[in-house]
Amino acid sequence: MSTVVGIFAHPDDEAFFTGGTIATLAKDHDVYTICITNGDAGENSSDKKGDIADIRREELQESGKTLGVRDTFFLGYKDGTLSNNLYHEIAEKIKKILEKLEPEILITFEMRGISGHLDHVATSLITTYVFNQAPFTKELWYVLSTEQMRESIKDYYIYWPPGYKKSEISKVIDIKPVWETKVAAMHKHESQMHDVKKILERLENLPKEENFLIVKKK
Repeated sequence: MSTVVGIFAHPDDEAFFTGGTIATLAKDHDVYTICITNGDAGENSSDKKGDIADIRREELQESGKTLGVRDTFFLGYKDGTLSNNLYHEIAEKIKKILEKLEPEILITFEMRGISGHLDHVATSLITTYVFNQAPFTKELWYVLSTEQMRESIKDYYIYWPPGYKKSEISKVIDIKPVWETKVAAMHKHESQMHDVKKILERLENLPKEENFLIVKKK
């Protein structure tokens, strides 16, 4: 059974962007996730009391269990702080984790971060760097949004990059069989229910699929 590691910026990225894919792969792969930030910049729209970073850590663990993730590694950086001066420090921490797991496949955001979020962009660049450094990794899957998905976005706090054309997509994962699992994992992020509801509304009339650009080592 081969190993897959998803590398994300925030708690909830794993479910929102790749929940269906993770649930699908977890059926016949050992799947792990790495979360770089603690999500402490997120608002809390639940009734849960306490530090938002602690709440989101617990939510991510519950989401991972729902999706079939074997374990989640937390790097604990502050939400919104990922930048060049942390680039190599984060990369080294990720490399140490990957050296223990020796995954064949890494999953992360495409290089525009899907939504243009700078934490996503940094995560993509760092993951790409680590992928090229690790001798055991064979494929890097960049999750992306399509043109159709982009058209469903009416507002956002900053510029949302254009979606990818069908001709640019390497792999499409049909997530209809695990759709309810993805939704259940999303709902584990109770503190972020404001985002959960918005995203599910957008996805309601879109194909139940997740799209990737895949890079393979020669």
